[in-house]
Amino acid sequence: MTQMDDLRNRYQRDADRIVHSKSFRRLMHKTQVFLMPEGDHYRTRMTHALEVSRIARTMARALSLDEDLTEAIALGHDLGHPPFGHAGERALDTVIPFSHNTQSLRVVERLEKDGAGLNLSDEVREGILHHSGQVPSQTQEGMLVRYADRIAYLSHDMDDAVRGGLLSLTDVPAALRKELGDTPKDRINTLVNDLVAESRAAGQVRLSKTRGEAMDELRTFMYDNVYFNPNAKGEETKVPECIGRLFEHFLRRYDDVPETLRRIAEEDGDGHERAVCDYIAGMTDRFFETKCVETFIPQGWKVV
Repeated sequence: MTQMDDLRNRYQRDADRIVHSKSFRRLMHKTQVFLMPEGDHYRTRMTHALEVSRIARTMARALSLDEDLTEAIALGHDLGHPPFGHAGERALDTVIPFSHNTQSLRVVERLEKDGAGLNLSDEVREGILHHSGQVPSQTQEGMLVRYADRIAYLSHDMDDAVRGGLLSLTDVPAALRKELGDTPKDRINTLVNDLVAESRAAGQVRLSKTRGEAMDELRTFMYDNVYFNPNAKGEETKVPECIGRLFEHFLRRYDDVPETLRRIAEEDGDGHERAVCDYIAGMTDRFFETKCVETFIPQGWKVV
């Protein structure tokens, strides 16, 4: 009888390990742009990861790169994102050095499977660590994921912003619409086809100068009009205080932190702060909200 591992290469196994992990399942209830939106069709961290993986895999096939390596990096790139998206990331970083890149790597190396980690390939772990930030990935597949991540979130976050009434298409500069398109499909097709053509010609993964500049302009527009829009982000002003208070609470009541996280921190020679950080970073938006209510809001007395 053929064993399943005989049917998969190492990167396929890595992708499967990520998809079957607890941290991947929690992405379903973690913010992409809007905090716990009321609606069924807004993106989450999980849908974002899936969208990135499809965009990246398409480009990998067109460029004859390793599709399975690309997919594994894409699926795992945001596993370390804390609750409330980048607002949560910034808030945690004020109490302990934190970035979702390094936390994603920590998740797959140490936190999953009760400290055993997912035993991923070096190339996948390197791509996860360097999917964004100043240091580029050393593999072409990792670079594809960097581009796919940005293509996905800029296109789809705009779609969510229009759905949520923060934007109308007429708000987007006409030059950007002409260059990239009006719909998520148009923008993705434009940027993917440009990257494939330019990468084939250059022998390395990149966008053309024109389309690269257009994507940078779109990113600036999205930060000005969506990511820092007070109508969408007003609730995010509460995030730093909430995370800070819950962080201090678990430092005072360290035994309330799951035993596995306490043991991992001890084995690694880390302080209590790292275990508390791991606990909070792993929470979904809803679980974080529940913990805040349980911790800081008096509960009614019940007869038992």
